[in-house]
Amino acid sequence: MSKLRTVYVTRPIPESSLTRLRESCDVEMNPEDRPLTREELLPAVRGRDAVLTMLHDTVNAELLDAALPTCRIFANYAVGYNNMDIPAATERGVFLSNTPDVLTDATADMAWALLFAVARRVVEGDRYTRAGKFKGWAPLFMLGLDIIGKTLGIIGAGRIGQAVAHRASGFHMKIIYTAQSRKVDFEGETGARFVDTDTLLRESDFVTLHVPLTPRTHHLIGEREFSLMKPSAVLINTSRGPVIDEKALVKALRDRVIWGAGLDVYEREPLVEQGLSGLDNVVLCPHLGSSTLETRVKMGVLASENILAALSGGIPPTCLNPEAAGRRR
Repeated sequence: MSKLRTVYVTRPIPESSLTRLRESCDVEMNPEDRPLTREELLPAVRGRDAVLTMLHDTVNAELLDAALPTCRIFANYAVGYNNMDIPAATERGVFLSNTPDVLTDATADMAWALLFAVARRVVEGDRYTRAGKFKGWAPLFMLGLDIIGKTLGIIGAGRIGQAVAHRASGFHMKIIYTAQSRKVDFEGETGARFVDTDTLLRESDFVTLHVPLTPRTHHLIGEREFSLMKPSAVLINTSRGPVIDEKALVKALRDRVIWGAGLDVYEREPLVEQGLSGLDNVVLCPHLGSSTLETRVKMGVLASENILAALSGGIPPTCLNPEAAGRRR
């Protein structure tokens, strides 16, 4: 492959993940650690052979056309790809790819970190202590929830959802789940039980969301769903923010319809719904699901592998639209 091939990276990622890509291509990276505006992104992709995008970059017909006729692939630095227009890319013969698998464990760990933080009021206790309010142990002070033996409801038993379930075995939890179809092997490994969404919401002590953002899952959890949950239930979201109706969530938390929530993603990210930040029974994190050094490097390496495959005339290993190969102009 000629090093005349050019690749644009829309935001800084770990440099070590780009080593192999730089050996074969001229790589230019946005030097500023912020999302590019549309006015900046459109000219930045012109004349590129490949573009490595972030989850906040909207890859639609407009951006694809700006990168054509040279561009062969937009490689998303994320497992989710709701920011990418697959039909538009396929029509234009441009590959799209994502980074599944490599961030599964990190995101599953983050779901558990939020679950513990909410159940045991870790963040609330930290604020209390830092403010100098801690005066000593008391039997009724800041009581939380047990986790051992409780019921964990997993909405979306894909890679990440299953990883969360496997971690639950150490806490002797009962596992119930929803998915587009039953996962027999998963059930055998974890003892999980396949149920409908309403049953899951009624029975679960902890509900964790692991679904992609699609028209079907937009506001999957809203006022009706909160009304089905136990008053002692905790809701965790490390998937995509718009899966929850955040206005309904604020009301459910404020009125103690549910015990609490842990969020790593937001409906209008990076904006946080008005009222959430003032509540003690919600833990708010700034989209840290895949945020470990090892995972972010692996994501960059996989995105690079996808780009190199496309530029070599092959199908990217985690291609979202392999049929684009037959539509190349």
